[in-house]
Amino acid sequence: MVTSAAIITSTHLAVFVLMGIPGLEHLDNWISIPFCSAYTLALLGNCTLLFIIQADAALHEPMYLFLAMLATIDLVLSSTTLPKMLAVFWFRDREISFYGCLVQMFFLHSFSVMESAVLLAMAFDRYVAICKPLHYTTVLTGPLIIKIGMAAVARAVTLMTPLPFLLKCFHYCRGPMIAHCYCEHMAVVRLACGDTRFNNIYGIAVAMFIVVLDLLFVILSYIFILPAVLQLASQEARYKAFGTCVSHIGAILSTHTPVVISSVMHRVARRAAPHVHILLAIFYLLFPPMINPIIYGVKTKQIRDHVLSLFRRKNV
Repeated sequence: MVTSAAIITSTHLAVFVLMGIPGLEHLDNWISIPFCSAYTLALLGNCTLLFIIQADAALHEPMYLFLAMLATIDLVLSSTTLPKMLAVFWFRDREISFYGCLVQMFFLHSFSVMESAVLLAMAFDRYVAICKPLHYTTVLTGPLIIKIGMAAVARAVTLMTPLPFLLKCFHYCRGPMIAHCYCEHMAVVRLACGDTRFNNIYGIAVAMFIVVLDLLFVILSYIFILPAVLQLASQEARYKAFGTCVSHIGAILSTHTPVVISSVMHRVARRAAPHVHILLAIFYLLFPPMINPIIYGVKTKQIRDHVLSLFRRKNV
């Protein structure tokens, strides 16, 4: 229950209220079932990946270390929003503190940027492994992998740190009701008074910069990778190389396709019901963490064999 004391009009709100999915409130309990199932799969899949990579010394290679980074990011991304979202659906716990909202937003957008950077790093890993195999171990050393990880974090933090500070400066005269089930940047901006053009432009510019630049370099790497794969001498070597590339391409598609669909929908279906856009946004958060472990578990032989061996031990 939101009281009048919840609003501090002199500076900013003490709390925001998450409305959930406007227009579908009567279906909250039913909608929560697939969301909870997807979140459970994401937790199980990514934790299993991290356990396998940590436990098997043979998997302490650059490709799998990048995969461990991706799994960690997916865990944080889904856990940043889903527990609160499920609390909104199940317990009608709609309140979130002003600073809690800013923290959720910062983690959500920062780790989305990190995920894009790690996918780019994985493309670089495939390029070196396939196009420069003799230099693989000398190029992708442990210190370089650490530097790539730190660079991904630094880029995300640098680009996303301005957002909460910009939002903190606004007065929120349009009330505390966020028409969303988590603290999405533009949903919060719509509640602010004053000139929000810079926030709008900054958010779009950063998104375009990240998606376009990273995808450009990924495409460039595959322009070199695909001819190199086709020139491999044996069919087995080509199949193995294609297998690792297919896993990576699948992860890229699972991450960026929902973003593209959501972006297109915002432009071509502006009059669509608000819940359509919100469901797409939730799909973007849930689908990659859920599907990435499945993609790599099915397509990567070492991980698949390790999972199967675990099941065999349980059945013995």
